[in-house]
Amino acid sequence: MSRLPCLLALLLLAGSASAAAAQTPPQGVEVTQLAAPDAFSTPGRDTGLPPTLWTGASVSTAKTVLPLLAAKPLSPAAGTLARRILATGAPWPQDLGRDSALAAARANALMFQGDPKAAAAVLVRAPGLDRNSDLARAAAETMLLAGDDQRACQLAEGLSVGRDEVYWLKLRTYCQAIAGQAAQAQLTFDLVQAQVKDPTFARLMGAKLTGAGNPGAASLRNGLDYALSKNLGLDLAAAKPSPAVAAALSSADPTPPTFDPAGVAGDVAPLAEALARNEPVRDAVIAALVESAGSAEPKARARGQAALLLAVAVSGANSPEVRGQIAALGVPEGKAPVGRSLALESAAEQKLMGEAALLSLWTCAEAGAAGPAIGDRVRIVRALHAVGLDADARAMALEGLLALK
Repeated sequence: MSRLPCLLALLLLAGSASAAAAQTPPQGVEVTQLAAPDAFSTPGRDTGLPPTLWTGASVSTAKTVLPLLAAKPLSPAAGTLARRILATGAPWPQDLGRDSALAAARANALMFQGDPKAAAAVLVRAPGLDRNSDLARAAAETMLLAGDDQRACQLAEGLSVGRDEVYWLKLRTYCQAIAGQAAQAQLTFDLVQAQVKDPTFARLMGAKLTGAGNPGAASLRNGLDYALSKNLGLDLAAAKPSPAVAAALSSADPTPPTFDPAGVAGDVAPLAEALARNEPVRDAVIAALVESAGSAEPKARARGQAALLLAVAVSGANSPEVRGQIAALGVPEGKAPVGRSLALESAAEQKLMGEAALLSLWTCAEAGAAGPAIGDRVRIVRALHAVGLDADARAMALEGLLALK
């Protein structure tokens, strides 16, 4: 009997040791907690750009530029650059990739610039769609553009924030209408009408709810208008679509613009042809442009000087002779503020690819669909070439040549 307490003690000790062993990881195995997915690490498509794209990028610049790209039209060359960097899967520094507002801006910019497929791809793994109205709206738009009304309606129904915002009231009206919930749809429609006057939505949805009258022309402003117009059986081909809707209707991936060098003046044609053929800008081309830049005819002289600067910017020519020749040119400064130009030069010197692209697109967005002024364009071309975005630099230069008169 005296041995029983000893045996019990030994058993208890053995049990404690086993429990401790079960809770302690084996030696040599590190237990780490997985970080939340970075919204920018998810690629929209293959762009050929490196995963280090955003290394050293400015958070404040990103927070300024991405919303601009979701709202401002760009020239063809700038639009291609925007789609390319936004679709690239590359992590952001300083945990910015987990900023839901920036993730939404990225997706919205991809849609606005004509790549809804890439926007849908980057939203597949976006966390917390039901907890962020902007992110959820971007996802709903991609679903509607893809013709997946059911998933868009499920997303709207499960949203936990912003449910009373106008967009969600509009979408809920549409979802209730196509589900045959006429009374609920009419009530939600009345709420929309009380908050905002949207004649286009009122016309289309009014026809959907009553089933009578002429709904008029189709509207292709966004995914919701597209879904509603399609549901009403309207002629989509007769309406002018936004870039996102146009891309969805084409069902093709966006392609870089084609610039025909035959459209430029003869004195700058050799440069245009070299850029279009992806050939080096040779010394002979630069020498010919130096001669054009000294023409006695004002228009030819202005054209030659602008072309010479673009040639130097895209080629990286930097000899003492070239510097001396371009220093005396009378091409005016662009419209970008000095600070931004200085930041762009600094990004180019440090080979910060994403930062240089964002700063370039900032100026392009402010310039609009016509593209930046020649002074700004030259700086942009030089910076893009310096950071390794040579194809975009060439497209930007060729686009600029075609605009010279």
